Amino acid sequence: MPAGRQPRPPGPPRVTLVTAAEAIGLDDDAPVLEDALRRCGVDVRTCVWDDEAVDWSATDLAVLRSTWDYPRRREAFVRWATRVDAAAALRNRPAVVAWNSDKRYLLELADRGVTIVPSTVHAPGDGITVPADRGFVVKPTVSAGSQDTARYAADEREHALVHAGRLHAQGRDVLIQPYVERVDDDGETALVYVGGQFSHAIRKGPILAGVTETVGGLFAAEQIDPRSPRDRERAVAEAALDAVPFDRADLLYARVDLLPGRDGRPLVLEVELVEPSLFLRFDDVAADRFASAIVRCLAAATTPRGMAAPG
Repeated sequence: MPAGRQPRPPGPPRVTLVTAAEAIGLDDDAPVLEDALRRCGVDVRTCVWDDEAVDWSATDLAVLRSTWDYPRRREAFVRWATRVDAAAALRNRPAVVAWNSDKRYLLELADRGVTIVPSTVHAPGDGITVPADRGFVVKPTVSAGSQDTARYAADEREHALVHAGRLHAQGRDVLIQPYVERVDDDGETALVYVGGQFSHAIRKGPILAGVTETVGGLFAAEQIDPRSPRDRERAVAEAALDAVPFDRADLLYARVDLLPGRDGRPLVLEVELVEPSLFLRFDDVAADRFASAIVRCLAAATTPRGMAAPG
């Protein structure tokens, strides 16, 4: 058990699902996950990450779930994650949060051979380059739920520059990507992993094809359906997870979002390791699978140093 954490008193293991104040009641994963954890004998509660009244040392494991307001205060959120991990155990770990909460990580994955949606990053003061022959997307490098994200046609460059300039004025870096047109027909494929292993997948309908409806000011409304990923989608998702600079087996959860390129080749849009929706309701055993992974993580987190966790 890491220094600074208090020995666990007798009783059922305690898990805290971490949310944001504005997200309470909006996380569709929460009810089914809470029920699955209780079936495993876990004492589960939900707490707001920046609630100063929360005693994080009173939990065995804190699991980041719907902290969808962190892009507004990313640095404070990363500091908070580090503090909580010293008092309890946080998953995913603070180092994962720091790396994955800025979409610059996509450039690192590309350098490691992952086929991503082509991406360029522009810091405040940089000149902005946008595609001249096709539609494109402008977004901040730190965002969640498609916040502050917009699609532009090739002839809407001036509108896009205003958008990028507004983000720069707020001190935010800008990510520009070509709009992948095939998503309008095929949708997006999101593959969910638990403990480094594939769990299930869903299809997301296009969310930038028209007027985007926002839920609670936190995320764009999405059309979700179950989907069985194709072999090449599985292969690209596996390659993306293998390229992440962390042991994938140590990732309690991950979601790899893919778009179909012009030639049909899957392109990585995101590798979500901080607070992704996992769409547990769209697979009959997904919640139980996730709960079991949390129980295994609990066993490791509460085992004193020098002792082996039960296998």
